[in-house]
Amino acid sequence: MLVVDDEQHLADLYTDYLADRYEVLTAYSGEEALDLLSNEVDVVLLDRRMPVVSGNEVLAEVEERGLRCRVAMVTAVNPDFDIIGIGIDDYLVKPVTRADLRSVVERLSKVATYNVKLQRLTAKKLKRNVLSVEKSPTELQESERYQQLERDIDALSDSVDELATDLNVEKSDLRL
Repeated sequence: MLVVDDEQHLADLYTDYLADRYEVLTAYSGEEALDLLSNEVDVVLLDRRMPVVSGNEVLAEVEERGLRCRVAMVTAVNPDFDIIGIGIDDYLVKPVTRADLRSVVERLSKVATYNVKLQRLTAKKLKRNVLSVEKSPTELQESERYQQLERDIDALSDSVDELATDLNVEKSDLRL
């Protein structure tokens, strides 16, 4: 996780709020955030207005690098319709509490896990579809690898459904 805020006391406070549950990197500027961004970062809590390199510019760099982290703006700027066009996952208006930050990080972590599992599930279902077209029902039944694929699909489906319930995602949106 990466906390980015040009107000050092806030960045340190947010880090303290989260450090007992997560591995947290802290950046006190947009430039420092750019140096710390990597594929190892799952969640970014990002101040929107910072001098020199703004939160929007950091966000643009996240997108340009193709990083898969989830991003929440944590800012004193009240949201307007412009947030529709920026690649954020959540938006918190300061002041924020420990509970606010922990809640958003937990939710975004679940979203990241959900996305990974949904991609794996999709790949496995596509393989199953190909095999079901190319192989006879008897061949499918006799193949231990195919039976394992079916078990994997069932387990991943259950896990994705559970995460979807936690995230209040409609299950009908999940089916291939």
